[in-house]
Order: sequence, then structure tokens, then C-alpha cells
Amino acid sequence: LRPLTVTRIYSARKMLLDELYLEKRDPVPLKQIPEYLKAALVATEDRKFYQHSGVDLKGIARAVVKDIKAGKFVEGASTITQQLAKTLFLTPRKTIVRKIKEAILAFQLERRYTKDEILELYLNQVYFGSGAYGVASAASIFFGKSVRDLSLAESALIAGMPKSPSRYSPLVNKELALKRRNIVLSQMRDTDIITAEEYNRAIEEEIQTHSRQTSTRAPYFVDYVKNYLENILGASILYKGGLSIYTTIDDELQRAAEIAVASGLESLQTRMENNQIDDRLAQAALVALGVPSGEIMAMVGGRDFSESMFNRATEARRQPGSAFKPLVYAYAIEQGFAQNQVLLDAPVVFKGASRGNDWRPQNFSETFLGEITLRKALAISQNIPAVRLIEALGPSSVARFAHRMGIESNLDPNLSLALGTSEVTLLNLISAYAVFARGGQWIEPYGIIEVTDHRDRVIWSAKPQKRLVMTREGAAIITNMLEAVIQEGTGRKARILRGPLAGKTGTTNNYHDALFVGFSPAVAAGVWVGLDLGGTMGDKETGSRAALPIWMDFMTTALADGPQRYFDLPDNTVKKRINPDTGRLATDGSKAAVTALFKKGTEPR
Repeated sequence: LRPLTVTRIYSARKMLLDELYLEKRDPVPLKQIPEYLKAALVATEDRKFYQHSGVDLKGIARAVVKDIKAGKFVEGASTITQQLAKTLFLTPRKTIVRKIKEAILAFQLERRYTKDEILELYLNQVYFGSGAYGVASAASIFFGKSVRDLSLAESALIAGMPKSPSRYSPLVNKELALKRRNIVLSQMRDTDIITAEEYNRAIEEEIQTHSRQTSTRAPYFVDYVKNYLENILGASILYKGGLSIYTTIDDELQRAAEIAVASGLESLQTRMENNQIDDRLAQAALVALGVPSGEIMAMVGGRDFSESMFNRATEARRQPGSAFKPLVYAYAIEQGFAQNQVLLDAPVVFKGASRGNDWRPQNFSETFLGEITLRKALAISQNIPAVRLIEALGPSSVARFAHRMGIESNLDPNLSLALGTSEVTLLNLISAYAVFARGGQWIEPYGIIEVTDHRDRVIWSAKPQKRLVMTREGAAIITNMLEAVIQEGTGRKARILRGPLAGKTGTTNNYHDALFVGFSPAVAAGVWVGLDLGGTMGDKETGSRAALPIWMDFMTTALADGPQRYFDLPDNTVKKRINPDTGRLATDGSKAAVTALFKKGTEPR
């Protein structure tokens, strides 16, 4: 195997992270390809392959009607022969002219080659995702075996991938790959290619991907970049174009992130073994963003990329627990609440709030503090005040605000949203926290600065979306409240670090997930720790215990560079010393007093 044209991926400091290229593989004769794979491909991609003359005219007519109704290309109606013509001779760009050329070339291919020759060419040329061109490459990259040794389930998985290679690759998203494989298997059963018994056996087979050893630096981040550019530029130019890809990753911070995650997981695993929870491996993810411009500076998606190649920083959707509360409190500040206003922390029943049943939220501390300020409720992470607050604000309004802040996943607009019961990605959550440090502006996280071709011409450059989602004063006040988490609340361990720092812990029921998300004026970073399939990590494995130490190890390096800046302090704000329990102005010399930020005119007098 020898490489063709090489694409290179570089860090922010121009260090080589990885090289991408196609491996030169000899074509596989059709007779060496499993019958299941050939039949599955025809069943899913082109059932009339052996009847038509290269173009399915009825299929094209249906597609044209759908395209006209949608006002854009939504259905390609490509036969296997058309797909081969496109792969061999044309660009992937969807235009009417290209579709006409595709049809003409398909007719010509059908005149010159037999159906089996066309199928053989297709199977050796088509793209299957994750850098795999042809079935031999797909079998090797995904399963580490020869194509002739593929099982029925593996054949079905590969056959289902040409529809959307970058989405259905089992190295990108196992869950989607599994769903697509099962659709192919059901089509094979429905067309009598396989029996019901064969279908039942294959449907139960787990996807066992090949664990590839990698010398790639920052492998989770590199995989993230590859998947992104496959969608933007197309796989062909990415793997064949000899590109130079310049990314945002900071070499020093990336090393610090990898060391912090490894050390934190080792300590957690030891505690789990001591608690007789030694049959499963805990995982962790860490992402760091530059506050001023939103670039990804470090990314770790698990304990070992070669184990699963699943990026828990960008792909895993998990409950954030109390790490979601700052979004609720931020919306309250935007709606005119002041951080010294009080909420009632006492037992409460919400009638019919939980699927028609009564709901009695509980505090993690199992204690009630009576009237409590917003500031203290957030700092010590009391649940009941947060639920009362979201009831006053309206869960749907909070969900809409969170989406503007960068949360992309579905958020159930119910009262438990305040406690982080809707799943989010770690990257989304950190991008929302970065808004606080950035004076109210959301910037789409990005990992690629620019891409140049083999002649050093820029063919793509980053243009991240930006939007103002909070007032500058509101962002400064919620930042001040999150400083209280570290100075006065659940994040007190981090007081040993050089400030200023702000952040929030998160813990889900039965210690399934532990999080800490926080920021300095320069860097926003978040850590998630948990088990892939859920389940407890052990008693008291909270965000403060399992995630915060990893964040602190990482931030020690992040804070070591250059002089520390200060958080934004808008002119229209004023600081006052208050009693954190009552919210009133503190008496002179009070040791319990804290410094709180207010919009001018709302401060206590």
C-alpha cells in the first residue's frame, strides 16, 4: 500500500497533527466479494439495477417533482451506474446540468460494460466514509479484515453507507450506523435475499469496529476536523487534494488536557474499584475555547481514541445536571431580577408537573434554608430555588434563551429543565458559558482557520457565526455570580488557582454524570465524566469531586501564560458589599459580606 497525494493537518503553532491520504489497494474481483454485500447494495441503492439501461426514468420523474415542490435538490434518483459516472468523471455539486451529464455518461457505461463489470467498478470506487474508497478499504478500516471475510451484518452496514458516508460511518456515529444497518437488513429480508432467521441473527450482532493504533496528535480533534471538512469540501478533495489544513488547536493546552483527563480518570477508577464498581471503565471529555474569538484550543473525547473513536466532547448528549442552572439564572438577570433577590427554599409540590403526576423536587443537601438570595442559591446549587425561578420565568422562555446561547439539542420545556434533565453536548454547554465571559456575545466554536490547496491558494476559511444574546451588564452580573460558586460555593476547591475564575458544578441523579464548566477572561473550558452506558460512578462522585480536579489541572496550564486580565465591568454596573443570606447591604466590618455586582439603579440601598 502506498500513499497518493497527502493532505496535512497542522496545529495553531504549525505542528503537524496528521496526514490524510488514500491507500493504494488492488481492485477486488467481483467473485471475491460476498454475495450478501452485492445483494444488499443492489437492494438499497438500485433494486432495478439489472433491468434498467443506466437511468431510472420513473425515479427521475418522481425526484423532479419532489425537487420542484421543495425548491431545491432533495432527491437524487441516481442508479448505481449514475453514481459510478459521478464518482469517475464529475463533481459532487448538485445542478441540473450535472444530472444531465451523469445520465449521458451512465448510458455510455451501460453500452460498454456488462452489469457485473459496472457493479465491480462501483464496489471498488465508491466512497464509504472515514477515508474508505472501495469495499476492500472499508472492510479493512472499519473491521480490520478482508472483504471476503465480512459477516452478513457487516456487509449490510457497508452496503448502507454510500447514501451518506460521513453520517453512517461506524467510526463517526455507531448509533446511526446501527440504525442504517438494520434498515438494510430489513430490506434484504423483505426482498427475500435473506430469511427471517438470518435477519434475526444479524440484527442481534453488535458493531465491532477495528481498533486502529494511531500516531495522530490530538486524535479526537483531528477526527472532528476530518468529519467537518468531509461535509464542507467533500471526501474526494480532502483525501486526494494534497491540502494544508490549519487548525486552532494549541499544542501546549492539548497536552495539558490529555494529561489532566488521564490523571483524573486514573484516580476515579481507583475509587470505583475500592467501591467494588470495577467492571466498567469511566470516561471523560474536555473542551477548551478561546473566549475572545471562540476557537477550539483543546479537545479530548475519551480515555483512548483507539478504543471506540467516539468523541464524547462533541457527539455524546448527556444530562448536565446543575451545570445548566446558570442559563436559568442568566435569563432571570436579563428579565430584571437582581442577584440579591430572594427565593423560598422550602418543600414544595408541583401538581401534575411530572407527566401528570405531582412532583416534589429535592435538594442535594437534603436541607432547606428558607429565604435565600439568587446568588447563594446558585453558589451552593440548591435545587428548589432554581425550580421556583424557572416556574416564574416560564420553562419555554428559558429553553428559547438557551437555544440562542448555543444549545442545539431539544430541551423539554418543563420545570425539571432547571435541574439539567435535558441532554446537551459538552461543546454546546461550554459555548454558552463563554457568552458570559465575552460580554453577551455568542460565537460559533470553530476548529479550522483555513484550508489551502496544493498550490497554496486559500480554498476555505473560517467565518464563525456571531450574535449578541445577552446585555453586557447581564453577562457581567452572571459572571460575578459564577465567581461566587468558586469563592463561596460548590467549586471552592478551585480557589487555589490564580483568578479571576468563574464556573459551575453539575451532578446528575445517582452520580451518573459529573461536570464542571468554568472560565477565565481568556479561556472557557468544561469537563464531563461518566460511564458510556450510564450507571453510577459511586457514592459522592459529584462534579466537585470527579470533574473539577481535571478542570483545575488543565486550567493551571491555561492560566500560566501571560498576565491575568479581569472580567468585563460595564460602566452601567456598580459593586456593593451585601449579606449573601439576606441580600441586604452588609454592615461595616462584616466577615460574611460578599461583593456583588448590580445594574445601576437596582443595587440595595
